[in-house]
Amino acid sequence: MDTAYVLVQCKMAHEMEVLKALLEIDLVKEAKGTFGYYDIFTKIQGTSSSEIEDIITKKIRNIPNVTATTTLSIIPEQDFEKWVKKPVLLIRKDFQINSLK
Repeated sequence: MDTAYVLVQCKMAHEMEVLKALLEIDLVKEAKGTFGYYDIFTKIQGTSSSEIEDIITKKIRNIPNVTATTTLSIIPEQDFEKWVKKPVLLIRKDFQINSLK
């Protein structure tokens, strides 16, 4: 499974309708409104990079009021979610708490 994150800009006051349209796309796993230069942060997962590319170019960029997108593709060898099946708790053994006197 390939993963990409898409940063979406849209016309002012149309963020909610774009967000709803994004969430109706099957490969979109998450979409969150953000403050700053981009309006929406979107996580996409597909079976291949070409499938993800098709969704971005044919569906996301064609949503009314989307003005720009930036895609962040994940490097498969550095995708931590693929390495770990369960949550891992890391504990430092050299950590000590000194009491205040």
